[in-house]
Amino acid sequence: MAVQPIRLFGDPVLRQRAVEVDHFDKELRQLVTDLTDTMLAAPGAGLAAPQIGVGLRVFTWNVHGEVGHLVNPVLELSDETQDGAEGCLSLPEITYDCLRALSVVATGFDMYGEPVEIRGSDLLSRAIQHETDHLDGILFIDKLDTAARKAAMKQIRESEWFGLEQPTVRTSPHPTFGLGR
Repeated sequence: MAVQPIRLFGDPVLRQRAVEVDHFDKELRQLVTDLTDTMLAAPGAGLAAPQIGVGLRVFTWNVHGEVGHLVNPVLELSDETQDGAEGCLSLPEITYDCLRALSVVATGFDMYGEPVEIRGSDLLSRAIQHETDHLDGILFIDKLDTAARKAAMKQIRESEWFGLEQPTVRTSPHPTFGLGR
């Protein structure tokens, strides 16, 4: 098992846009394994590479027992929306209602470079949108209305984990162009 430390709110890697994966190699497959193992151990409904300090466009999900991953995702969102509770492994114990598209069609690649298309609604749609936001340096609290975001920030500042020293993570073998490590 290759469980990695999860980066917490305040770590700069969470606010940077991750770069496209252009090498589908053994290191990428190890990254997907590390993401999956870390997500399942947490446990969480998803985990993006920046959350373990790697600035690449890769994420995993675990929704209703379905575990998967997507590399270089591109999303097509429905016009119909859903509003529901959302949390994040990088913001422990912080949960707020967040507006998302009800369904999504996500295209990208698997860890071997094969094209894939994922269609999801409800929780799977929410997880895919949440993790893709991480790849763009966006956290779910950024999508909250002003009052909820203010309350979330107050809760974050009062949390036991806020301001803790961030874990040191390994250097990515992929070119990250200064994004992540």
